[in-house]
Amino acid sequence: MQRIGMVLTLNAEKVAEYKRLHADVWPEILDMIRKCNIRNYTIFLREPENLLFSYYEYTGDDYEADMAKMAADPKTQEWWSVCMPCQKPLETAKEDEWWIEMEDVFHLD
Repeated sequence: MQRIGMVLTLNAEKVAEYKRLHADVWPEILDMIRKCNIRNYTIFLREPENLLFSYYEYTGDDYEADMAKMAADPKTQEWWSVCMPCQKPLETAKEDEWWIEMEDVFHLD
């Protein structure tokens, strides 16, 4: 099992919309997340900075293939098209980064 942590920010005017979307995530999206071997998925929000932190556990054996599978899914693409306008990458993000993976520096079971 691999633990993944990522960060992103929200546009201030879109916080309520983002919360509304995630209060009722489409069933197809939840199913695809599971099919891609993601478990224990949580997104945290820190206001007023509007910083998002996501955490999940990857239980599969080919992370890149599972992420490609998710990205190719039409319903996931539709979901991202409504969520992405709410989000903005960190100022330090590289050109091709959106959610930015974090380094795992400590863990205690």
